This record gives sequence, C-alpha cells and structure tokens, in this order.
Amino acid sequence: MRIGIDIGGTKAEAVAVDDAGRIVARVRRSTEHGAEGVLRTARDAVALVAAEPGVGSITGAGVGIPGQILGGRVLNAVNLGLTEVDLGGDLERALGVPVHVENDVNAAALGAHATLVAERPAAADRPMAYLNLGTGIAAGLVLDGRLWGGSGGTAGEVGHISIDPAGPECPCGQRGCIETFAGGASVARRWGRGGELPIRDLFDAADAGDPDALALRDELARGVAAAVHVLTLTVDPAVIVIGGGVARLGDRLRGIVRSALVERSARSIFLTSLALPERIELLPPDSSAGALGAALAVPATHEPALGR
Repeated sequence: MRIGIDIGGTKAEAVAVDDAGRIVARVRRSTEHGAEGVLRTARDAVALVAAEPGVGSITGAGVGIPGQILGGRVLNAVNLGLTEVDLGGDLERALGVPVHVENDVNAAALGAHATLVAERPAAADRPMAYLNLGTGIAAGLVLDGRLWGGSGGTAGEVGHISIDPAGPECPCGQRGCIETFAGGASVARRWGRGGELPIRDLFDAADAGDPDALALRDELARGVAAAVHVLTLTVDPAVIVIGGGVARLGDRLRGIVRSALVERSARSIFLTSLALPERIELLPPDSSAGALGAALAVPATHEPALGR
C-alpha cells in the first residue's frame, strides 16, 4: 500500500491506497507550521493512517503541499511558514520508505483524474484539467493519464494571465490577473468586511441584492470563466474539474460560472462550438483528491518496507 498526505494551511489528510488505487483508510489532523511542524504533521499522519484497520505494509508515501517543488525540497510555502525544507529527504529518513513530494494542485489533479476515471472509464485517455480555486488560482493538467507541467513546471499557472490591463494590482507585478478577480484572498480583500468565511458572506450579500457584492461576484465568475476559456483553447481538456475552497460553494458557484460562460460564448460562433459550460464539473466537497493523488504519484512497488 501507498500513503498519500495532503498538507493544507489548517489541516492535513492522509489516505492509504491499495494496488488498485482504492482508498482503504483515511485520517485527518491539524497542520503544524514551520519546518519541524510540517515534518511532524506528515510523520504523525502516516502513523495514524498506517494503524487503521485493513492497512498492511507500506511501500512508499507521497505528499501534496503548496509551494515550489524541486525534487523533494519545498520552497516558499508561505502559508505554512516554509522558506526551504528538504521534506522528502527528512520524511524518508523518518519513515524508512521512499517519499515523493508534489505540488498540492498537481496532486489534486491526479486524484481528480483517478476519481473521474473510476466513474467513467472512457475518460482514462482523455485530457483533463483540474482548476483549483483557493487562496490563489492554478490548474493541474493530466494528459494521457500523466501529469504535465511543461518545460519548467509552470504549465497551468492560469491565475497569472492578465484579462484586464487596467484591473487590480496582482502581487506578481501585473494588473488584472485572473487571480485578482477570482482568487479567494484577493476577493476577500476587496470585499473587506471580514468574517470567518468571507466568500460565502459575499455570495449571501449578493443574493440579498447588495450592489457591491453583486459586482464582486460577477467579477469572480468572469475570472473563473476566463480560466476555463484559456484552458480550453490551450489544452482542450474533455473535462475541467473545479476544486479548492471556493468550489465548496457548490451549485451557487457553478451557476454563475456557467452563466458567464454562456454569455461569453454568445458573442462567438466559434466559442459556442466549444461547449464551454458543459465542460466544467465540481469536485465533491468531501473528496480526498489531494491525498489520493499524492499516493498515486508514488511509483508502485511490491517490496514492502514499513508494516506491522
């Protein structure tokens, strides 16, 4: 069995996956920050899931985590308090099994693809994009069943495509990036009314007719629609699975994004022919796509190294 760990800013989820790619056990724990805290979080998550009923010998572990990934090193995972840490090497030494470290969006893309194929086997060889709407915006691309990151790992960074040169400033140095319109952090900052769940509060206010909320919600839909448009024209995925924290709004998000795509397509016979609204699906809110994908990124082996 392989272990997959999805490390987020507040929680970490670990799953045990058998040779057929099925999740046989799942645990969650809170995330500790800093290099030692993240290592302890990953190590403890592995121990917890390995102790679950039905989990046998462990042949390897995969970690999905925000930040830049160079081999097993994690760089600039700001929300986790990490500047640089050899997470892969440290975790291998702690666990005694091979460890693969992957960017969290790429890991979720692999997990979303596996989930899609389990439901619709014909999707196995068709391109799929996973569009993550979280603090920022990025996509993971799965082509011929494998992750594709481009020549330097920046494929899928659609959040930093500018769609309005006169739009809001983006930390990347541009103006009007998709992320400034639809990224959770940017939307919450522009909303400016605080709250534990500012995006949900924004949608609630828009439903109540608040003009500022309506304008921001329309811009969010415009940004997501632009990302779907770009992914379709560059990769032509059969399905674009939308996940991340913002996607937990479910049908409330899907409805406005589809409306924005219909409006965008209405101006062009060409865009209408691409059936943009029909390409999008939402990742179920209880999905373990990130942890599953992290496990699937670990090469399969039949030589158990860690077990009871």
